[in-house]
This record gives sequence, structure tokens and C-alpha cells, in this order.
Amino acid sequence: MAVAVSYCKPSPFLGQFPSHFGRSQCRQVTGTSGQIPRISALFWESKKSVAQQEVDFSLGDFTLTGSAPEDISANQVKPKKISLSVVSSILDVSPSGWDACNLDATGPAKSNPFLTHGFLSCLEESGSAVKETGWMPRHIIAKDECENILGRTTSCTYLCRANLIHSYGEFVFDHSWADAYYSFGARYYPKLQCCVPFTPVTGPRILLRNTPFKDQVFDIMVSALKDLAAKSQLSSLHITFPSENEWQKLKGKGFLQRIGMQYHWKNRNYKNFDEFLMDMKQSKRKNIRQERKKISAQNLTMKRLRGYEIKARHWDTFYKFYRNTTDNKWGSPYLTREFFHDMGSKMGDQVLLVVAEEGEELVAGALNLIGGDTLFGRLWGCQPRAYYPSLHFEACYYQAIEAAIELNLNTVEAGAQGEHKIQRGYLPVTTYSCHYLMDEGFRTAIEEFLVRESTQVRLVMKLLHDSGPFKEGLELI
Repeated sequence: MAVAVSYCKPSPFLGQFPSHFGRSQCRQVTGTSGQIPRISALFWESKKSVAQQEVDFSLGDFTLTGSAPEDISANQVKPKKISLSVVSSILDVSPSGWDACNLDATGPAKSNPFLTHGFLSCLEESGSAVKETGWMPRHIIAKDECENILGRTTSCTYLCRANLIHSYGEFVFDHSWADAYYSFGARYYPKLQCCVPFTPVTGPRILLRNTPFKDQVFDIMVSALKDLAAKSQLSSLHITFPSENEWQKLKGKGFLQRIGMQYHWKNRNYKNFDEFLMDMKQSKRKNIRQERKKISAQNLTMKRLRGYEIKARHWDTFYKFYRNTTDNKWGSPYLTREFFHDMGSKMGDQVLLVVAEEGEELVAGALNLIGGDTLFGRLWGCQPRAYYPSLHFEACYYQAIEAAIELNLNTVEAGAQGEHKIQRGYLPVTTYSCHYLMDEGFRTAIEEFLVRESTQVRLVMKLLHDSGPFKEGLELI
């Protein structure tokens, strides 16, 4: 499902690089720390030999100061000390403390299932996002004197694995940056990545409790991320798919800004699918109806299963579908069979599995997660060597729209890429990423490239909106 516009694919890096690069200095985080345990991080080889690096579990102690907000009395606000530490597994953090940060950061109305302890622990416990697959979890946690969690980053990881160099599972393409680094004898990998692995879903990446000091905690945690990358002698720090608000704030912290594009469906208070179709241009409306008729003509039955309705046999079969998709697309099967079973068990009614049946046999499926106001479409697959015309569109897009209408959700996010989504009611929206590069020479060249790329992305988005599938004027609502 590749997008047929060049900026969405890795392209040759256009910047000019000097033959020698000076090393920039990262702003250091001040604080105190005593004797602390250390861990070793793996690095793969590049043209220059690299000594094994060590990373501190503790990032120091800090005092929060400043004036109180107007609605809080001075007696209620006292200077607090917080400590920052790095944990190598989400299982070392209490689910309640983790999810309290998530809920405060997003609010109940916009809760994001991918930021929960349940989802991220499934990635780690199942062996999907672990060192052996190229992801070494490093979660940064901020606690006060009473051991209450005030903030944390979402799966801040080293992307490293012996004898393997890649940026897969991130959905923000920087392969050409790595090629440019390597061609000048510098190493791009490993790098520090702050994201949800394998999940191109926008959401806050530094999750904070709603305290009077949250802005200070944010600044401290960003500085700690930069300091960790510098002390570990990494090439760069990347925060991908952050919220727009974080994206703007991080610009002031020295991060380069990058934009991308996805296709989302918006609910205009539709009562049913037919009412949505009436907002479409006649030709698009006719095409969708014809595609949906093909499902019953092939003797297929569509079902939407939630929570306890999804049995172990469904997950086993869906895993086969998932592997069929990755094998056919030359992709990597990041997720293990255990991941799907664990996720179904831990996340309950937040999971929506769309299945297609031919008689009693499951022949295809689409996995979705339900958030506060959004349905997130994630994975699709079908039987090997089977072809059912229009079934992909039905399972991934039309069933998701019907579910969103029934559940009164505002948005359907149907995953990364795919211009074919436009004629089915999914319009372009902006996505964001931030990049902090240690080397000033590369930083300047990449910054120039990002300016040109952003201009191209915005132009393409405007053209796609102008030629959208909706009746005149509705694209702007």
C-alpha cells in the first residue's frame, strides 16, 4: 500500500556535507548523583571503531522551583525534588503510575490505547520490541520524594542490534540520513528513539501528571533525553509522531521539525453509513456502493468482534493472516503470535477485530484499537493464495467507518500511507516528528533538506484536498 508520491519514500539525501564535521555539544542536565549501577549498551560496527558505552540508570536529582499558578495558593506550592532514572523494562514500572501519566497527558476524551502500560508491556513481554529484534527499551521515569511518578517518556529506546542496521518499525524514513553518515565514515546507528514501536499514531511522547510543575518536568525530561544521547555518544535523538503541541515546544529546545502525512476519516455526526455517503461526490458514492456489493456476491459475511467475543482461535488465525501480509510485502514480522494473545487478554473491549467469514471459515481480518474519540486501524491480513475483490477496502475502511459511527467516535486513523484511501473518504492530515542531531555539519544539511521536504508535503496535501472525494466545501469543514 505504498503512497505514489516521492516524499513518502526514502530518497537520496540532497544536502552537501563537508569532509570534516565538528562535534556539537549537547546541553547538559545539571543534578547530583552518587554511586549508581551501570549497564552496557550494544553498538554495531561502523567504519570507525567504537568502544563499548555505558549508560547510567540514574540521570540525577533536580529541584522544581517557580511561582505558583494563580488558582493555587503559595502555601500549597512548595519546591519539590524529583529524580530521573532509566528503566530497561516497562515491567519495572507500576501500571497505575504509568497509566496515570497517560490519562493526565491525553485526557479521558482523547485516551490513546497505544500509550497504556498494557499495550507497551505486550510488546516487551511477547518478545516483539526487545533487544533481539532491534529495540532496546529505555524508559525515562521522573519521580518525586514520595516515589510518585510525575512523568515518563513513551518507550524511549536505543535502536540497536549486533550486526544489524535499520530504521524499520518507525514509519518516519531516515534511511538516506544513515547512508550519508556512513559514506563519511560516521555512524548513524544506534540512535535514541522516543516513540511507540511499530505504531505510526500521533500522541504525546512525554507524558506528565497534571501538577503545577509539569512544564518544568517537561523541560528537565527533554534535557535528560539529550544528555543521555550525548553521554552514550549516539548520533541523534528522534521523537516521532508527537502531538503538535510537543512538536512546537521541542523546536525551542533545538530539535529540527519534520512533517509527514496520513489519511484520516472524520465523523460529521453521521447517523449511519448511508448518510456519510451522501456527503460524497456521486462518482465516489457509486464506487463505494459497488465495492460493498462485491462482499455479499462472494458469499462473505463480515463481523465485528470485541473483547470476550475474540477467542484464541481468532488470534491464531489472525496471526497467520498477519504473516501472510508481511511475507507478501517483503516486510518484517515484528509482532509475535504471543503479542496478539497478550493484547487481547490485557486490553479487552479496546480491541475491535473485523473478520470475514466464508461459511464457517475465517478468510481475512483487520485489527483495530478503540481510543477515547478515535478508532485506530492497525493490521490487515487474509488467507495465503486467496483473493477476494474489494475485501481489503471493506474490512479496513468501510467496517471501521460503520464502527466509528456506532461508537460515536470522531475519527478513524487507518494507518500510514495509502492514497487509495482518499476516494473512500479518508483525507490527508499532518503528522509530526522532531530530530536532534549531534553533529553540526549534518544538522545544517538535514535542516535545509527538511525545509524543502516540508514545502513539498504541504503542496501535495493542498492538491489532494482540492481534488478530494467530498462535495464542494465539505473538505474544509
